[in-house]
Amino acid sequence: MQRFLFTRKQTASNKTPRWINRNLLFNLIRTRQSVSRADLARLSGLQRSTVSLIVEELIADRWILEGATGRLPRGRRPTMIQLNDQRAVIALDIHPSQTTVAVADLGGKIVAQSVISLPHGAKEALPAIIAGIKKMIAAHKEKSFDGIGICLPGRADLHLKKLIFAPNLNWPVMGIKSRIERATNLRVEMDNVANACALSEVWFGDSDGTHDLVVVNVAEGIGTGIFANGQLLRGDNGMAGEFGHVQIDPDGPLCGCGNHGCWETLASNRAALRYYGDLASSQPKATFDQLLRLSQAGDQVANEALSKMAVQLGRGIRMISSALAPNEIIVVGDVTAAWHTLGPVVEAELKKNSLRAKLPHLRPAYDGNAARLRSAVALVLSESSV
Repeated sequence: MQRFLFTRKQTASNKTPRWINRNLLFNLIRTRQSVSRADLARLSGLQRSTVSLIVEELIADRWILEGATGRLPRGRRPTMIQLNDQRAVIALDIHPSQTTVAVADLGGKIVAQSVISLPHGAKEALPAIIAGIKKMIAAHKEKSFDGIGICLPGRADLHLKKLIFAPNLNWPVMGIKSRIERATNLRVEMDNVANACALSEVWFGDSDGTHDLVVVNVAEGIGTGIFANGQLLRGDNGMAGEFGHVQIDPDGPLCGCGNHGCWETLASNRAALRYYGDLASSQPKATFDQLLRLSQAGDQVANEALSKMAVQLGRGIRMISSALAPNEIIVVGDVTAAWHTLGPVVEAELKKNSLRAKLPHLRPAYDGNAARLRSAVALVLSESSV
């Protein structure tokens, strides 16, 4: 199957296969829309005749549309090119207790979303998810859907026939792909959320695909996605990137994987809530969103709990920096909403006793769960023919 390429700065020439040039131009249109054919030729290095031919093919296939005419000081006014906003993707971000269902356009913009509370057990959870998908599709009948992307909080084999590792998920998800495809008649693409976020950072983010990067997804647990040497690093059985289950403190809390003191037991959202409960035992039980709001309101106990989380997050990120030496590390998750105060704490821990003279560029994906939803879109587009 011909696929979109994740690397934006792919060089192209007349000797490059036509489909690579198509991918290159599509990505340029997506990232710079609206853009003229002349600009596409200049940016891609392709001949104008080649650009015109490929643009016409993309228009015929309904990936892109001609829009308004541009303005120039003199000469003929160019016709601007943009993505076809009638084409869309259904994005799912699955968590143990809830799932977010969204509609996103080809540029990764979230058009609409809703949160579904999941009952325990696959018999109840899966029908609730399918009903949410159908409701979202029905509410956007004007859209043409290219597929459904699903981000999982666990590791599945490459053929999605079995779930290899998902200690935080309390209901089995295998069979979800085939059942949703049958229920919706849409293609379904699935992957671990951290892997998907790593691809999304190259596809939709600020990375150019030519440098190694690691995405750290912080939620109920912690997962990492590794993009190295121009591709996603999966490892044997798809288990590469499970830094969240590296043991940091043998005497630490029991982890869902069965060990004690894994990194995610010390630096995840759940860890922050545990710190808060320990520091304020008389306080009512809070969610992580509530903890963030308490911190923003100046609650000292909430601030201290989040600071403890940030210290442990930084220590684990230092481990990743030493082990993999990536060019950049991107943090994804709700914790980024408080990055203005927690980021310096994480960076300070990263710098302590570092083995590297040049530290990786550490940055947050500021848009919380939208980053995970965009990554589900990237899964669909990465498997699409152009």
